This record gives sequence, C-alpha cells and structure tokens, in this order.
Amino acid sequence: MNQSKTWLATALATSAALLCTLALPAQTPAAAPPAGSPAAAPQARPGPRIRRGPPQPPPGWTPQVPAGFHLSVYAQGLTFPRWMAVAPNGDIFVANAPRRAPGDVVVLRGTQQAAEPETFADHLTAPFGIAFHGDYVYVGENNELVRFRYDPKTSRRLGGAEHLLDLPAGGQDITRTVAIAPDGKHLLVTVGDFSDYGQRPDGAFPMPGNPSRAAITECDFDGQHAHLFATGIRNPVGLEINPQSGQLWMTVIARDDHENLPNDYMTRVHAGEFFGWPYSYLGQHVDDKVQPQRPDLVAKAVAPDFTFPAHVIPMEFQFYSARQFPAAYRHGAFVTEHGPGNTEQGLGFRVVYVPFANGMPSGSPTPFLTGFNTPEGGRGNYGAPVGLVIARDGSLLVSDDTGKKIWRISYGG
Repeated sequence: MNQSKTWLATALATSAALLCTLALPAQTPAAAPPAGSPAAAPQARPGPRIRRGPPQPPPGWTPQVPAGFHLSVYAQGLTFPRWMAVAPNGDIFVANAPRRAPGDVVVLRGTQQAAEPETFADHLTAPFGIAFHGDYVYVGENNELVRFRYDPKTSRRLGGAEHLLDLPAGGQDITRTVAIAPDGKHLLVTVGDFSDYGQRPDGAFPMPGNPSRAAITECDFDGQHAHLFATGIRNPVGLEINPQSGQLWMTVIARDDHENLPNDYMTRVHAGEFFGWPYSYLGQHVDDKVQPQRPDLVAKAVAPDFTFPAHVIPMEFQFYSARQFPAAYRHGAFVTEHGPGNTEQGLGFRVVYVPFANGMPSGSPTPFLTGFNTPEGGRGNYGAPVGLVIARDGSLLVSDDTGKKIWRISYGG
C-alpha cells in the first residue's frame, strides 16, 4: 500500500470516530466576527429557487467597468471556461469543465486578443485547478490530482497524465483547486463537501464522509505524504498567497440552500486550522441543524477575516501588484462572484475589488465588472465570472462560463 493510501485509510478511521461521537449540548454562539468590510452578523433572507438557462444577450451588449477602464473580448467560443492560470512564460492556461462531458485544458496566447486555443490535455474529468512547478503542470480533476510533464518555454505537453492522488469524486461542488504552498515545497488541493450540512441524501446525520472533503490537503509534488492542511471548510475554492504578507488566503462558498445563511467568505488560512463546518459557521456560531453537535470542535473554530453576502459564490481571486491600473488598486484583491443558480436575482454575477492595507482587508467590496444580471436572475443572467488572472501586461482576464468567453480589462489607451 503506498503512502497516500495509508494516509487515507488512517484519516478515514479518525473521521469515522469523530462522526460517531454522542450528542452533546450546544454552545452559546460567540459574537459575530467582522463581515463584508470586517464584519457583521448574518441574517437569513429566504428567496425563490431559480433554475433557468442563460438568455441571449441583446445586440451590442457588454458588461460594465469603471470609468477609465477598457473592456474587450480576449477569447470566445470556448466550451465551458472556468479556472485560469498564468504559466511562467506568460501563456494563459484555461480549464474547460462541462459537468456532463469530458473537459480539457487549453492554452491561449496573445496580449490584447488570444490566438486560436491550443489543446494541452483533453478527456479530463471536470478539470479545474491548475498549477506550475518545474517541468510539470498540475491539474485538479474531480476525482484525482494529475500532472503532465511539459516544456515551460513553449507550453507544449511532453507526456501523458501521471496520477498523483485520488480525490473524492462527485458532490454538490465539483471544484478541485491546486496551488503551491507558501513554503514552495508542497502542493495544496481543495475539495468541497458532498452536501450542505454533512447529511446523507435522505437528510439524516451523519453522512459517512471522506476526511479530505471540506478540507485542504497538502502533499509532496509527487503526491506522497498527503495529509490534511486545514479542515471544516464547506467549499474552499480560491487559494492565493498575498505578496505583501506572504500569507495564504482562500475564498469559501458556504452552503447552497435558499435560506441565504451563512455568509460566503475570504480569509487567511494556516496549517491545522478548523473553520467550523458543519457544526458552526463564521467561527463559533452553532448551526443547530446539524446533529449530533460537537462543542469541542466549535470551541476551536476560526472566524474568517472577511465575509461576503451569502450565495455570491466567490471563486478565483488575485492580489493586484502590477503597474497598469491606478495606484489605488495596488495590493487589493479582485474577486469573481460567480453567483447562484438557486436563489433570488441580484446576488453575485460580477467581479468585485476588496481594498487591502498592511496585508488585511480595509473596506467593503466595490463592484468592478458588472452588468451580467437580468430581471430573471440566477441562471437567467447573461454571464457568470469564474476565473481571474493578471496577465503579464497588468490587464485582468476574467472567464465567463455562461457566455463561454474570456473578458480582458485594461486601463487607459
């Protein structure tokens, strides 16, 4: 049995022991941690469930950006563009990840407009996260972590997929993000949970779970020595290191039910931390829908640094350190809000800017790329931002999985 399988067996046994613990009395919630601009207590807002296909935008429609910025189409006609990553040579890698068909990773080249996409790898299972290290491109598929040997100068693949780590497949959230750890010596892989509260499909508790769900796993670059890095995270998606502080940050999608509680969030994350799910949210606010409760774990739950409204679905984000945009945007974070398909219109479906000072959020999110919302809302909107990267020239590239294109945002000229 290899080391990654030995780790998984041990972790499964530990998880089962925790889940079988007898019910204990619930704790009193701690004071609400800072939200949205470091923070306020969440409030439930029931909303209708919306499930519609995207409409055709009217002729001449484009999203909006602030005055002084220019918006253009960087690439279009993609299958289902989601996560993006900038290669060491400046090429743009894009994960196309349709839910019901094989996905692929394509390479885009060009400054103001991309040339025809070049397929890097295909027949993948919902590819999402992409990371680069040495002569390898790492890809997080829904069911496994793989890597491909490639030429960093040309972005050409030099070999087939090498399996590194099994990941639990399926679930409400199929994203599997891959990033280089702050120490530069390990990989980080995120996996969301299978459900909203850790329940079984029939609603009963607990659902026997894989311990690498609702968690970030750390492993060597060859997939060995895998272990849990941080846990209790409903669906960790974005992973980025703040270049100002050197600290690792993540975006997290809270549960998908239509009660609009609790908030989605963005926060620093360190090895060994537990963020409460499913027993509590936003730190030590006990979730009484989950039984049996775990006051011992709630007592350790870390409150997030910054919260968004529920269901905006924060995904990829980047700290802006380039020079093209005005200095007011430097060091802050641009965050995609993919938006929900199951709640009222008006939430998400945009890119926001979160100001930072001294390595921490210093104000409320400001809308930056908007105009995707329609009166129908939800999946009836014109677009849904997912991936976001900073190109070599300092422009922003934003993938839109509904419009099947990538937008480019530049300043001046």
